[in-house]
Amino acid sequence: MHLAALLVAILGCVAIVVLGTRFLLSPRRATLDFGVAADNVRALTAIKGVRDITSGVVPLVVWAAAGPAALGWALVAAAITPIADAVIVRTNGGKLATALGVHGVTAAVLIAAGLVLALG
Repeated sequence: MHLAALLVAILGCVAIVVLGTRFLLSPRRATLDFGVAADNVRALTAIKGVRDITSGVVPLVVWAAAGPAALGWALVAAAITPIADAVIVRTNGGKLATALGVHGVTAAVLIAAGLVLALG
């Protein structure tokens, strides 16, 4: 179980870097898939892209420097971002299904994998 959680965590970190990169390379589609209107696409996607890349790199650095338990706590803390994303989607006219199905599931996976790693 521990190894599986570590693999999920690492894949999640890599995936968020890929998603962040997608926001920089394909801003309109990425913004629409995120679940909010595409107003001021370039500014929104530049911010989102950099944030997502950072959100993927930082936990990997924590893992490399401090081990899997520290990574677990970092993932639990990082769940704040997708929770906030769900709120942003809902408060900007986005669908509840997107808020929960994309951002809520992401938060749940981060918390679950994080707690498995943190608590050993």
